[in-house]
Amino acid sequence: MPQKMKKGKADPMIDLYTSSTPNGWKASITLEELDIPYEVHAIDLMSGDQKKPEYLAINPNGRIPTIVDREADNFAVFETGAIMIYLAEKAGRLLPADARGRSLVIQWLMFQMGGIGPMMGQANVFYRYFPEKIQPAIDRYQNESKRLFTVLETRLQDNEYLAGDFSIADIANWAWVRTHRWSGVDVEDLPNLQRWMAALAARPACDRGVKVPIDLEALRKGDGEGAKEFARRAGTIVSR
Repeated sequence: MPQKMKKGKADPMIDLYTSSTPNGWKASITLEELDIPYEVHAIDLMSGDQKKPEYLAINPNGRIPTIVDREADNFAVFETGAIMIYLAEKAGRLLPADARGRSLVIQWLMFQMGGIGPMMGQANVFYRYFPEKIQPAIDRYQNESKRLFTVLETRLQDNEYLAGDFSIADIANWAWVRTHRWSGVDVEDLPNLQRWMAALAARPACDRGVKVPIDLEALRKGDGEGAKEFARRAGTIVSR
């Protein structure tokens, strides 16, 4: 793969194949929060790295991210929810061991995978990328994204985090919700969601995770070439 970087002081346990998208960040944030040493293999979605035979050998769906566990005979895991559960179980953190607590985390993880991600992804397509502005489609996906945000708002009214203690459920939802402006969805009227978003943004591991493999925010604030690269990479934000 085109770019590699080691993350962590110890020898890498995990190979992470990823790009700078919400789904990619779900994996990198989880690795950072769990303090698992890993090596990044940056996948250039615009160049089609995800469709090359060597990548399809570990992820037959041709999407990002994918991990390969060196400690488990190079066992490959694809699909973000599966990756997050696998890593949490490996480290014994961010996913409760008791059946009720585990179920609660997985419910909110599935909420992101079945709702937040797909709806925001479609909002991105029609609001940002589709050459023709089809307002009913834009309205549909932005409104549904906002409805899902209000579900999070209600949940967070009496809960610091989504499923008890901080967990992979928070990571998964935050990785997407933090990009709400790109989807054209306002959160000014959702104070509990804003409080939760700020709390996660302040976590050092979350901050490190969203800079893998590229710090898009630094590109956006950079010179003209940096801004162009940000725009190019931002266009891959719906890739999985």
